[in-house]
Amino acid sequence: MLKGFFNVPKAVNEPVKSYKPGSPEKEAVLAAYRKMYSETIDVPMYIGSEQIKTGNTRTMTPPHDHQHVVGTYHLAEKKHIDQAIASALEARKKWSQMAWEQRAAIFLKAAELIAGPYRARINAATMIAQSKNIFQAEIDASCELIDFLRYNVAFMTQIYADQPSSDSAVWNRLEYRPLEGFVYAITPFNFTAIAANLPASAAMMGNTVVWKPSDSQVFSAKIIIDVFKEAGVPDGVINVVFGDPVMITDTVLAHPDFAGVHYTGSTFVFKEIWKKIGSNIHSYKTYPRIVGETGGKDFVLAHPSANVSQVVANTLRGAFEFQGQKCSAASRAYFPKSLWPAIKEEMGRELATMKMGSPEDFSNFITAVIHEGSFDKLAGFIDQAKKDADAEVIFGGNYDKSKGYFVEPTVILTSNPKYTTMETELFGPVLTVYVYEDADWKNTLKLVDETSEYALTGAVFSQDRYAIEEATVALQNAAGNFYVNDKPTGAVVGMQPFGGARASGTNDKAGSALNLLRWVSPRTIKETFVTPDNYRYPFLGE
Repeated sequence: MLKGFFNVPKAVNEPVKSYKPGSPEKEAVLAAYRKMYSETIDVPMYIGSEQIKTGNTRTMTPPHDHQHVVGTYHLAEKKHIDQAIASALEARKKWSQMAWEQRAAIFLKAAELIAGPYRARINAATMIAQSKNIFQAEIDASCELIDFLRYNVAFMTQIYADQPSSDSAVWNRLEYRPLEGFVYAITPFNFTAIAANLPASAAMMGNTVVWKPSDSQVFSAKIIIDVFKEAGVPDGVINVVFGDPVMITDTVLAHPDFAGVHYTGSTFVFKEIWKKIGSNIHSYKTYPRIVGETGGKDFVLAHPSANVSQVVANTLRGAFEFQGQKCSAASRAYFPKSLWPAIKEEMGRELATMKMGSPEDFSNFITAVIHEGSFDKLAGFIDQAKKDADAEVIFGGNYDKSKGYFVEPTVILTSNPKYTTMETELFGPVLTVYVYEDADWKNTLKLVDETSEYALTGAVFSQDRYAIEEATVALQNAAGNFYVNDKPTGAVVGMQPFGGARASGTNDKAGSALNLLRWVSPRTIKETFVTPDNYRYPFLGE
């Protein structure tokens, strides 16, 4: 083992490229997009040193052109999940003992690969697989993922450096061991960076992982796998499986060496996982770590003193970027009656300028929702709002799935603050607005806090510092990430640690050292230099 207290490179946030007309990054990503769009790939499972193809496959299609096939991936049987677990446990023997600086080097190299030779490919894959426009792909698949890898290395060293006090007689040390067993990572479709970070953050701390990406994200997950392999992640450290989520989860959670789950997805599924872990608790060697970030019903609240243009611009960004398919997306808004006419007029004018279509056309702000199930659910809520007496679709409301799963940015105005789309997470480009009387500001704060079971993100807009302070205190439990005069989306690694409470998850703050602490099991070592050789204490003397 090398000798020395090593300093890692200072973590800095990756600059977001502009992709303006004629820029080299625009030309590179469009070339990568067109090449990948014209090819078909076959994605195996990665278990230990093997690439496994079962022959039982599913196709991958872009949401904005659902008849166009860009590849297939192979589905696991139970025996493959057992094999992945065994592979993770075998790899743990060496990986958990590897010096931390060697693990750090692997993931720092992964960050540089994404920043350089893989940037166009991972962005293009995210545009194809998840129908993100180039800006959304750039801030997610490239910049946020690079930031996760760089900052997590820095956080890892920060954790290791946190040591207890000692004195001349006793040397106290704290060792941050990986968990005893393996970690299960379940990742969502909507963020390529999250898909990589959930297995990587656990692996960085010396754990080995069984990773199940979302079926709707396998295409861009393949690029993550390629990066990790080129960066030097050893075989068996991160095992990648696809298939029936219930079968996979049941197999993983039944294993006595299951040590933790790192999850992002729906609230219902997370609660079911928690329940299954509870049912199996007597069979585990350790108490499993349960880390999850789930849903949100995120709010924008404008005070009568707010700037109308700022409210409109940030509400539209927060609600409709990536078609509202962010757990942090603005989906309920509370506007004062005095500002509502001006807000409504400007909102309508701005919405009329938003173009919708394929992400290959950089003039499109809106692209498609992820799949037919999402499309049908959103269409159902929009149609119901058109019928209900206490709701009105004031902007958008159209949808079409003939070529891609396109849903117009839609704004519903309701007279009922507890209307279903004010409470239910839709995960799409639908914003519901409630207009309150200016004099009801204090009651509206209470209403915002009590309306939703979630507590992920929220934003307040005001030019009145007393009102900002009042909202910050009144809504302290309503959002784990709270924004003042800004949209409720776009948390940056190392700057705004992300996560919420209530039904939104365990609030373990991805993008900070708090999350990495969940993937270690500390051991205190006390070394006494001059050891007593008699049991008698002074108080026993005559």
